[in-house]
Amino acid sequence: LLEAMAERQVSVGRSTYDLSPLFLVMATQNPIEQEGTYPLPEAQKDRFMFHVKVDYPSKDEEEEIINRTTGSFTARVQPVITGEEIVQCQQFVRKVPVPDHVKAYVLNLVRRCRPDDPEALPFTRELISWGPGPRACQQLIVGGKVRAILKGRPNVTPEDIAALAHPVLRHRIVPTFNAEAEGITVNHIIDKVLQSVPQQAAGVVA
Repeated sequence: LLEAMAERQVSVGRSTYDLSPLFLVMATQNPIEQEGTYPLPEAQKDRFMFHVKVDYPSKDEEEEIINRTTGSFTARVQPVITGEEIVQCQQFVRKVPVPDHVKAYVLNLVRRCRPDDPEALPFTRELISWGPGPRACQQLIVGGKVRAILKGRPNVTPEDIAALAHPVLRHRIVPTFNAEAEGITVNHIIDKVLQSVPQQAAGVVA
């Protein structure tokens, strides 16, 4: 699975099989009860682009769930996009430009999450046991490109990166025992890092 997620191929013996560009892996996790499950190794969690927190549905959404699942409602699923169109979207995303000051912002953000990095802050060394690797930078950039498109902008801004910091970083940071003992969550740590890195670099204001 590690090879499939990172390289989009599967090796069996001496043979290697390429996976479809549409291949993706989604996983669900119950934050309360872990009985009967096995924790994912850090190397595998690092290959997931996002770790998204899903809260309870709103009252209106929950009412709709009741209506659709306890009566005679039958869903009619219709395709809204073809596989070829998805691949075209993937290729288009890659062409979105990223200014140098945004790349600098990404590097500053990620490197301050690594306790052994020269740019790490005192609270980083105190609260983080293990920080994110290069994939965090890659996914922040790619995610920022997608967000810029969705916002109708021609290029990525530091705002795009900051908006994606939590889902990209929260599963790539391992807090220290002291942080856990004090009830300091990874989300709180990311908040502090975001506050310490201004959305401005190389003299360019976002």
